Amino acid sequence: MDRLPGTRTISRTLANPAWFQVQPDSKARFRLFCFPYAGGSSAIFRSWARLIHRDIEVVPAVLPGREFRLREPAFTQLEPMIEALTREIFSYLDRPFALLGHSMGALISFELARRLRSERGLETDHLFISGRRAPQLPERDPEIHNLPDAEFISEIQRLNGTPKEVLEHAELMELLIPMLRADFSVCRTYNFVPGAPLKCSITALGGIEDDTATQEKLQGWCEQTAGRCRVRMLKGDHFFINPQKEEIIRIVEQSLLAHA
Repeated sequence: MDRLPGTRTISRTLANPAWFQVQPDSKARFRLFCFPYAGGSSAIFRSWARLIHRDIEVVPAVLPGREFRLREPAFTQLEPMIEALTREIFSYLDRPFALLGHSMGALISFELARRLRSERGLETDHLFISGRRAPQLPERDPEIHNLPDAEFISEIQRLNGTPKEVLEHAELMELLIPMLRADFSVCRTYNFVPGAPLKCSITALGGIEDDTATQEKLQGWCEQTAGRCRVRMLKGDHFFINPQKEEIIRIVEQSLLAHA
């Protein structure tokens, strides 16, 4: 598989902030690019770097509308986000890489893998899908991104992915609601377009108590690759990625390093 020779830019100006926090002196053999669920940030993956094997560099994506990019408008559709990500990630692909995403992040990872193949001729070594049904399955999620604030916050609370203290902080929620609405719009307006299967291996992870991404719905991901595909079910609900991070890291290590 061809890799980019080239250099990479680590720091950016405030007007053009970095999407990825890459270690300039990393000797890792693999880069693992990680994408958050709706309403999430790179903080989800921040502790992974201390826990994972030294041959894997964890690179969380910092998407517009959160963290130091809070004042940037968040994307409301996936297509323009993938276009931007394809440009931004290209200079960091000078070694084998894998993509991992949870829920919304799973869609981002999948479509980014397809775009890198079609536009750049690059195949990811492994695609880790977490907490998201296969993309070809019909949309069943309620359309909540256009609800009035009170109803929208109530739905966010029901999903159990945002801490109670955040939901009850009026000023903080005023800042976060535009990003949350945008993220749910990205998921709800996604339109799967059939294409040739990827060549990389896919590992699809799910929570045993998550009825939005059951084992059967995750199994559909195997249709999206000509390579190896496996489904792993872990303890927890839709947000199992947080309490089960050490087990997920172990699965990533086994997948990337077994044949390296």
